[in-house]
Amino acid sequence: MTTTEESFHDFTLQGIDGKPMELSQFKGKVVLLVNTASECGYTGQYEGLEELWLANKDKGLVIVGVPSNDFGGQEPGTAKEIATFCMRNFGVTFPLTDKLVVNGDGAHPLYQWAGKQAGPEGRPKWNFHKYLFDRDGYFIDWFSTRAKPMGPKITSAVKKALAAMFAE
Repeated sequence: MTTTEESFHDFTLQGIDGKPMELSQFKGKVVLLVNTASECGYTGQYEGLEELWLANKDKGLVIVGVPSNDFGGQEPGTAKEIATFCMRNFGVTFPLTDKLVVNGDGAHPLYQWAGKQAGPEGRPKWNFHKYLFDRDGYFIDWFSTRAKPMGPKITSAVKKALAAMFAE
């Protein structure tokens, strides 16, 4: 399935609270989109994502966590269980969506679109794959599962994207 959407802001997801999450609400913000899982060896990245969020949310960064059970069945819980787990174990305060399919032909249209922007190598191959979008909702870059949220690759890309917000 292909989509005709031109930016991240053209999509709507379901929030973990069951309410629509229109991504257009993030216009003017840099967004890091991350597919997550609660029972993964990389689940500890929630801590770094929260740290990145807290350090940059007032500068214009939004992190959107997208729970997915696509890889190894490592996100089996309900929305309520996932939300509770993230808050209790990692103090997550950044926005979370309900579970989505992020890989393959059945992937949510947002992930199909983002994967097309990133190219075959930039599609999620495991949990905690990250996509970065600029304030206009256009794709900037992708980061593999192994890229740590507070590592230099992601922090420098976020810093550059945030600085670009004020360069125009």
